Amino acid sequence: MIRTLASLAALALVSALAAGSAGAQSYPSKPVQVIVPLAAGTGMDTLVRLYGEKLQQVLGRPVVVENRPGAALMLGAVATATAAPDGHTLGVLTSGPMAIGPVLYKKINFDPQKDFVPLSLYVKSPLVLIVDPALPIKSVAELIQYAKASKTPLTYSSPGAGAFQHLAAEFMAQRFGLNLTHVPYKSTPQSITDIAAGHVNFGWAEAGASLPLIREGKVRALAVSSLTPLASVPDVPPFAAAANTPDFEAVSWHVLVAPSATPKDIVERLHREMTKIMSDPEMQKRAANIGLLPVDPASIADTQKYIESEREKWGALVRKLGLAGTM
Repeated sequence: MIRTLASLAALALVSALAAGSAGAQSYPSKPVQVIVPLAAGTGMDTLVRLYGEKLQQVLGRPVVVENRPGAALMLGAVATATAAPDGHTLGVLTSGPMAIGPVLYKKINFDPQKDFVPLSLYVKSPLVLIVDPALPIKSVAELIQYAKASKTPLTYSSPGAGAFQHLAAEFMAQRFGLNLTHVPYKSTPQSITDIAAGHVNFGWAEAGASLPLIREGKVRALAVSSLTPLASVPDVPPFAAAANTPDFEAVSWHVLVAPSATPKDIVERLHREMTKIMSDPEMQKRAANIGLLPVDPASIADTQKYIESEREKWGALVRKLGLAGTM
C-alpha cells in the first residue's frame, strides 16, 4: 500500500512537471502585451515599440504596446502587478514607482519588491545639468563655487517636489553642502524654459527635453548625471568626473518586468531574448539617439540587487528631505 501511494505520488509529480514543461513550450499562445506607463510618442514608448518588433519576431506572436499613463506611472505598475502571471502581460517601470514612490507616497497599490520580476534593465535615463547662460558659470566646479559664495541661495527648477530632477539637485546639494532654493513647476518644459528665460539659475533636466535649448545656446550644459558620457551631448562630461566624485550617479532607468509568479522558464526565456535584442549595436544606437543611455542587460539576480540599492539610495534621500509619505 505504501509503495502504491509512493508510486502514485511520483507519477503525479512527473505529470505536473511535464504539464509545466509543455505549458512553457507552448508560450506564447496569444499576443504579448507590454504596458507602458507613459503616453505614446515619449522616449520610453518609442524604444518599447522598437524592441517590441524584434521580440515579436522571436516569439512568433504579436507584441502589442498599451499606453496607460497617469498617477506618476502608478497606473501602469498596478496593471502589470495584477495581470495574469503567464508571460502574456509585461510592463515597463522606472526608478519612480520602483525606488522612489514606495517612500514618497502614503499608499501605493502594489509592492515593488514582491509583485515583479525584472526581465531586462536595458537603458538608463540620465539628466543634464543646465544653467542660465547669463551666469558666469561654465563648469561644475564654477557652479559649486558660485553657489557657496552667493549671498542668497541659487534657485533650481524641477517638474515638482519628489520628481527625479528635484532629488538629483538635492543629492548634489547634500554632497557638496550647498544651500539652494527649489522652484517646483507643473511640467518639465516650463521648468526648463524658465532657466533659459533667466527666471531660475539652473536645474537638472531630461536630456531629450533640454537638447534643443542646449543646441540653440539658450541654456548651458555643464554635466550629465550618468557615470559615462551621453551620446547626444558627447562634449558634456559626467558630473562624477567634473566634480571629482567617482560614485556620483543620479539616473532613472527603464526595466521590463513581469508579474512575480510568472513561470521561471518563461522569465528566463524573455530575459535571454531581451539581452540579445538590447545588446545589438543598432538597437543601442537608436536608444542613444533619443537621449537614453543603453546598458548591457545584467543577470536577473544582479538587476534585482541594483534595483534594491537604488531603492535604499533614493528612499533615504526622500526621508532626509522630509518628503516620506507626503504625496
